[in-house]
Amino acid sequence: MRLFIALLFCFILSAPVAAQQADAAAQNRDLVVALHGIARSASSMATFAKRLEARGFEVLNLDYASTSYVLEDLVEKIHPEIALFLKEHPGRTVHFAGYSMGGLLIRAYLAKYRPENLGRVIMLGTPNHGSEVADFLRENWAYRKFYGPAGQQLTTDQDYMARFGKPDYAFAVIAGDRSIDPVSSKLIPGDDDGKVSIQSTHLEGEQDHIILHTNHLAMPENFAVAVEAAHYLRYGFFKRGSAAEMREKARAAEKYNR
Repeated sequence: MRLFIALLFCFILSAPVAAQQADAAAQNRDLVVALHGIARSASSMATFAKRLEARGFEVLNLDYASTSYVLEDLVEKIHPEIALFLKEHPGRTVHFAGYSMGGLLIRAYLAKYRPENLGRVIMLGTPNHGSEVADFLRENWAYRKFYGPAGQQLTTDQDYMARFGKPDYAFAVIAGDRSIDPVSSKLIPGDDDGKVSIQSTHLEGEQDHIILHTNHLAMPENFAVAVEAAHYLRYGFFKRGSAAEMREKARAAEKYNR
């Protein structure tokens, strides 16, 4: 009985210390600003953001009117919310994660509003040299109506390097090699994810590049994408787990999230 009381007393004393340590760890977590792709919303990045948070990051999953403005104007639209996020968490390292056009928006944003405590940038299926699908559809009325001004900036004749400059920060790219859109894939040279060629995702100066077996639309929901993105943001290189390992982790995560 005395032993039980002693152990209970030790537990009571240690509980506040453990809580304080947990709070301190939470206050020191790196930040991530996540930007969705064109014609999508923050909800499309919710699973990705949740998986980053489970790996120790604090995420701002930003929503923005992706089809209403050109990239340069979108920079001004997202800046106040990002600035407030950084102000609320002073001194913390901030990373950026962009899916598809979100990666281009990050490049445009950092060219003008690069934070002092910038960490790393991860791009998911970003058309860093444009998309042949956008080339084909750029004059189509429905495409112009649905994708708006930013959609006209996704063509292969855009010189993003001249517009936003060469990235001088640490960044890496995740590309997909699975297509569920055979029509679009016929327009794209080489291997692609159904919307963007693997070649177009490459960008001079990239710290790392990995090809995962996913299609463009499913990329933000893909478990391996989140695992590799988190690993790169934390360590500066991709984990490169085997396919079997990734499948096992995906099954475990799905079981946990039920």
